[in-house]
Amino acid sequence: MSRSVLVTGGNRGIGLAIARAFADAGDKVAITYRSGEPPAGFLAVKCDITDPEQVEQAYKEIEAEHGPVEILVANAGVTKDQLLMRMSEEDFTSVIDTNLTGTFRVVKRANRGMLRAKKGRVVLISSVVGLLGSPGQANYAASKAALVGFARSLARELGSRNITFNVVAPGFVDTDMTKALTDEQRAGILAGVPLGRYAQPEEIAATVRFLASDDASYITGAVIPVDGGLGMGH
Repeated sequence: MSRSVLVTGGNRGIGLAIARAFADAGDKVAITYRSGEPPAGFLAVKCDITDPEQVEQAYKEIEAEHGPVEILVANAGVTKDQLLMRMSEEDFTSVIDTNLTGTFRVVKRANRGMLRAKKGRVVLISSVVGLLGSPGQANYAASKAALVGFARSLARELGSRNITFNVVAPGFVDTDMTKALTDEQRAGILAGVPLGRYAQPEEIAATVRFLASDDASYITGAVIPVDGGLGMGH
């Protein structure tokens, strides 16, 4: 059956690969985006997840077209990297507001329909940095680490309603962001990855699709690294 899927930040990179994976499987896919032109083939809704009113409006549009969201992939996120002594209050709070509080907003709103249906799948996109740490990314790492506690708390709170909450923690992925790095920076990163290469966005998407499938019906509160071994042991 075609399910109603929402991927936040689904207009590029990992989010777009996830959206395509669900669409290719025949699901009805909505994506949120904050700026630029969204890709074709999806119900694209402009939404800044730091604004509760925009989140509410986005859900109303999606529900009108596709019905209540059955699978939510909370992928939207930002970085504002800076060493701690140079990190401003705004650098810290804006990253937390998007990556953590924004996730809270979209999950809470999706939960309304999931509770009524007595089923649902929520997948939060974290990062190996949230488990491993990274110099200059204290704000980003804190926001991504917090998603683990958030998901596990909700897994306990709502497991009896047949709603699962899981976390995918990607490592370094071959996207426009990593393509912008210098050869020296790329080599330094790959030196710490046992598999010796970047992930493809489709590899992250495959893991997310698995967690939303019937095969993963007894998995909740899990943190699945897709990082080539970079963060193993965490």
